[in-house]
Amino acid sequence: MLGLEPHVLLLLILCLVAACAFEFVNGFHDTANAVATVIYTNALRPWVAVVWSGFWNFIGVLTGGIAVAMGIVYLLPVESLVDQNVYHGIAMVGALIMAAIIWNVGTWYYGLPSSSSHALIGSILGVGIAYSLLPESQNAAVNWGKAGETGLALLISPIFGFSLTIIMMFLLKRFVANKTIFKEPNKHKPPPIWIRLILIVTCTLVSFFHGSNDGQKGVGLIMLILIGIVPIHFALNEKLNPLDMRASLTNVEMVIQKINADGLGEADRKLLTEVRTQTNTLDQIFVDKTDVKQLPEQARFEIRKAILLLNNRAKKLISSDKIPLSAADRKLYETSITQMRTFTDYAPWQVSLMVALSLGLGTMIGWKRIVKTIGERIGKEHLTYAQGASSELVAATMIGISTYAGLPTSTTHVLSSAIAGSMVANRGIKNLNPQMVRNIALAWVLTLPVTMTLSGLLFLLFRAVM
Repeated sequence: MLGLEPHVLLLLILCLVAACAFEFVNGFHDTANAVATVIYTNALRPWVAVVWSGFWNFIGVLTGGIAVAMGIVYLLPVESLVDQNVYHGIAMVGALIMAAIIWNVGTWYYGLPSSSSHALIGSILGVGIAYSLLPESQNAAVNWGKAGETGLALLISPIFGFSLTIIMMFLLKRFVANKTIFKEPNKHKPPPIWIRLILIVTCTLVSFFHGSNDGQKGVGLIMLILIGIVPIHFALNEKLNPLDMRASLTNVEMVIQKINADGLGEADRKLLTEVRTQTNTLDQIFVDKTDVKQLPEQARFEIRKAILLLNNRAKKLISSDKIPLSAADRKLYETSITQMRTFTDYAPWQVSLMVALSLGLGTMIGWKRIVKTIGERIGKEHLTYAQGASSELVAATMIGISTYAGLPTSTTHVLSSAIAGSMVANRGIKNLNPQMVRNIALAWVLTLPVTMTLSGLLFLLFRAVM
């Protein structure tokens, strides 16, 4: 299978099982975000709610695309993604998966709505920083540009969730005449049919968008495993013919040739030299090739390496104001390099299905601890119909927008903040449970540094013994 030695194949299987375990834990850890409101308002029975949520998480993964997945993959420096040493790949993915699972299980055990997204991203950043400490590393520890985009999305989303829910609660109080939705639900009766339908729809939306966003993180995680351990087999999208990228490569070379090295600074000249090295590498691979079967397996890895390094170096070069290129040339470059990236930015359908099943099944198990926190402990009063519907509608909107933009977001942070906002909208800041809010905030603050430290230490340990 894949031409791997037995012990490497065993390690690959263990890493894939661990990735599925992470998504399984993610499922029951984050299920509360979707089902807490319908359970605590008696809109759905608990077992119906979790099965319904699991189904829509499953659908969300399969239809969510791969933009967020690739955002996760490229948090790591390009150099670490084109390292063909399988043991280095195993050390990398093994460390980040173990760190994320340890934190997720720990916060779930104590009933704290901590973010699986933060745990995974913190683990990836920890591995990247640890990578920079290795003697052979000569480059940046982390793709800080991508990390900055990700961090901003994770920071802004709960702020918007809190604020928008307060605004929505104000609008509901102002324009909805029926005051039933602002009362504590009857423990023995479901809500009026129109309120029940709204709550079920918002539960469905949060479940679907959670699958489409968090599921993509799992897809990105498994692609990190496959790229790190069996790069030759998963270096390029097998559905595409690598020879078809030659037209785009020609366009990139045409733009690069217009840059005069004499007028550049030392850093830009170095980038220009590296860009030309990668285009030459691709030219040499494609020369005299008329059929994809003429490309050896090793060449597929070299093509991937050249495309990623070309994109990384040329992007920095082209974005410089000191480079005398027209808007048309810059546009041509961006279009061409985007087309070339379609060969490297992909995920097989089997990967999406694996993640969808893991997340969907996990959603149906272990949900009670976090549901109780969200439904009872964030505020001092029982969740009302209006609070449940407004919180989940805001959360679904924020997660959907983030998924469309290709940015990872924390379902946990968004919905917990929205619930808190709905409590504040009802009776002010005094309506929040200060001890639970402090505990949740502490878990949020500690997630990144703890997972970064843990994954970094595990990575260095695994690299030392492999």
